[in-house]
Amino acid sequence: MNIEQASQRDFPGPSFRGAPAGRRERAFDLSLPALVSGQDASGRRFEERTDISSISAQEVSFRLKTRILVGSRVVLNLDVPRTLILEKPLRLLLSGSVLSASAEDDRGRRQNVSARLDRAYKLLSNS
Repeated sequence: MNIEQASQRDFPGPSFRGAPAGRRERAFDLSLPALVSGQDASGRRFEERTDISSISAQEVSFRLKTRILVGSRVVLNLDVPRTLILEKPLRLLLSGSVLSASAEDDRGRRQNVSARLDRAYKLLSNS
């Protein structure tokens, strides 16, 4: 058996089983510091520092100690660090509506939050 035959047997080609029928959006699993603000479950304004865990063009996921309700509006201030490609750190201002908020553990001290992002955003220098 030559290498070409072995690779065809061991790696038969791309598999799309389980992939959604529609167009799939690319999400990035990364940790970026963020300041989240909005109204908590009792209607009071809050600001909380956290890290986002995943972001795409349409959704963002993060954890909060503050209790918030589905449908609540949130504003996220993300600190994007300087990289080899990005010469200066940036601040990304996003807003959106909470899609889900579920208790992370039995004690309910933190919530896993997912929010649908608005199309508008602001990108500012963070130097």
